[in-house]
Amino acid sequence: MLAHAMMSCTRRYLNLGSIALVLVLFVPNAQAQGPKEQLQGTIDSVMKVLLTIQSRNDIERNREPLRKLLVARFDYAAMARQSLGNRWVDLKGQEKEFVAVFAEFLQNSYMSTLGSFRGEKVVYDRDQIDGESAEVDTRVVGGEGAPIRIGYKLHLTTGQWMVYDAIIDDVSVVGNYRSQFARILRTASLDELMQSMRAKASGG
Repeated sequence: MLAHAMMSCTRRYLNLGSIALVLVLFVPNAQAQGPKEQLQGTIDSVMKVLLTIQSRNDIERNREPLRKLLVARFDYAAMARQSLGNRWVDLKGQEKEFVAVFAEFLQNSYMSTLGSFRGEKVVYDRDQIDGESAEVDTRVVGGEGAPIRIGYKLHLTTGQWMVYDAIIDDVSVVGNYRSQFARILRTASLDELMQSMRAKASGG
């Protein structure tokens, strides 16, 4: 029941934006580039991979390489901390475990929708840098329905612009999880929340 409740509110946003989120991966030798350049170079590279996916076997073959790329670009620790909000302090030594479970949960969500890619394109709009923080606004076009607006929030970490949130059609991915987790934790423990995320990540 926890897994079902946790996913029901985010399914729409994952279906709409997961492909765009997956595109935020690692580009070698990108340290000298700004956030928009790193993002665009990454998307161009990943599009080539997505265009080769024709079956479930193709997805499975690319799962581990994509997982490694995601780890290199997403700041899962920041995302996990913000998603728990004021309950983060209650982990008391389980912080690394929660980050690992959260990362696996998100990665599985993204990977499960790779088969829905239909050659969509990404259009780059406004970008803004404020010190070591940045925002890059994009639109995913060419799919069914209206374009999907994705605003990426990044911060600079050891020379790389790392994503710590994405705003999909005005809805924050991190904020959405924070609302879900808070609702679940009214009646469940943190251990039960992590068990639920593990079950979902493993297909349970």
